Amino acid sequence: MALIVDRRGALAWAVGAAASMTLGDATAPAFAANDSNEVIQKFTAGRKLAESLVKLDIPEIAENGATVPMAVSVDSPMTEQSYVKELLIIADENPRATVATFHFSPLGGVAEINTRIRLGGTQHVIAIAKMNDGAVHMASKAIKVTIGGCGG
Repeated sequence: MALIVDRRGALAWAVGAAASMTLGDATAPAFAANDSNEVIQKFTAGRKLAESLVKLDIPEIAENGATVPMAVSVDSPMTEQSYVKELLIIADENPRATVATFHFSPLGGVAEINTRIRLGGTQHVIAIAKMNDGAVHMASKAIKVTIGGCGG
């Protein structure tokens, strides 16, 4: 006996299967509180953050939170002896704190990124650089978002 499934039945089965795979082991609600403190603790392994070496260039007022220009650079020689391994960008009021993580090696020559980020509203943006010796450096800036963004 053959099983006959129409298009609507196949679609319903696929949606149900996808939902059970993605929601079956969900541990956080869809609108969880911002996790910036946990993300920073995990990234820094509890090390003290030095407010040096990192330069965060982002406007103080963003007219459109959906596309905020940002540049981050780290003053590092980028040699085998001293280089930036990772750069973490945090938005402390976005639904999810981690905006991006960038990985570097001495072969890159410079530790610098230029991008656009999305901010859900007025908040702080934090850039944390992890060096190859485990030291962590940071810079932060308050950004006022006037319209748009993650939340609206």
